[in-house]
Amino acid sequence: MSTGGTVLDPAAPQLVLAARTLLFSWLPADPGAAEALVPPGLRPHPQRQVFSCQYVVDDETQTSGFGAYSLTYLGVSLADMEPPDGGTPGGWWTHYLASSTRVRQYAAARGAPAAEGVTRIELRGGRLTAETWVDGRPLIRVVAAVGHTGTEAHSGHHRYLTRRDGELHVADYPYVAEPVSPFEVESVEFLVPEHPVHALRPANPLHVCWGFYSPRVSFAYPACPSLPDEAAPVHQVPARRARSGLPSGS
Repeated sequence: MSTGGTVLDPAAPQLVLAARTLLFSWLPADPGAAEALVPPGLRPHPQRQVFSCQYVVDDETQTSGFGAYSLTYLGVSLADMEPPDGGTPGGWWTHYLASSTRVRQYAAARGAPAAEGVTRIELRGGRLTAETWVDGRPLIRVVAAVGHTGTEAHSGHHRYLTRRDGELHVADYPYVAEPVSPFEVESVEFLVPEHPVHALRPANPLHVCWGFYSPRVSFAYPACPSLPDEAAPVHQVPARRARSGLPSGS
């Protein structure tokens, strides 16, 4: 699932439609190792939460320029970096594993730690398995019990930070998701102890902070990210939305 071709302008926005997406957060086995991945100038979340997103875009018609691809990104949640609509904390990307050369080039030019990897998501009955592969072997495996999508769509923003040319940049990524219910992460395995991503492995027993699975998530990479002090003011989400348990208080 590799996409080459024309190099995309990293300052231009990009749209992705109906990606199969598993996004959730957990408490790490080694909070100090997770905190060590956060650069100076940023503060990790008080609980040292770690997040992961595994998604698959099955067809090139689902994107404005990326083509078909798969992606896993991981990182450490941050303090005082909530997106405009509140909810889940902003995050620092520590790993960004994409199957597409085009996506890797675009993301790297925006400061993401882009490297090669393949994400696979399979659903059999009510059992979902999401795997991230690097160098021909599985790196991460997540198993979750999932139900069906309902009649509601949930929307909001996620805020992610990167470093480009020595400067920190922040971007808010709008999304619309159709989450399934029920949803429960049963296991998270980090299968290669010598890989740097192992620093983010979950605690035992597993403690999931928030998350969802949706067979249809649409989102945008916004125009060129801004500096953190240029980000929009944080607005608190209404309590009725904050209680929903979905990212960004959706």
